[in-house]
Amino acid sequence: MYSFETNIRVRYAETDQMGYVYYGNYAAYYEVARVESLRHLGLSYRDLEESGIIMPVMENCTKYLIPARYDELLKVKVSIKKKPGIKILFCYEIFNEEGNLINTGETKLAFIDKSTARPCRIPEVMKNVLYPYFD
Repeated sequence: MYSFETNIRVRYAETDQMGYVYYGNYAAYYEVARVESLRHLGLSYRDLEESGIIMPVMENCTKYLIPARYDELLKVKVSIKKKPGIKILFCYEIFNEEGNLINTGETKLAFIDKSTARPCRIPEVMKNVLYPYFD
């Protein structure tokens, strides 16, 4: 299993009239954690796309437990619990400054060959850095 943590400070523009983080912004927090987790491994979405592989989101599931508020520093934990093949599943846990679990979620992405728009296997460069976490 691979896991990574990053912090995100809630910006005023991300909150609603009640002062809570607007529900749609959690998907953006997931994306930040996902991108940074891959960057931590030495990979970037840009490099993958330039190599001809795109990764569209197929599914996004979110469970809201406690609202996040303006200016809170959130800790976002992202993990990959299963060895990826044609698809990759990212799991998320978001914690507030008090350490309370406030949100959980998952996103499933597919590996797609940009030139054919067809599913393909995990790129070798990604396989080489991720698979050691599952041995």
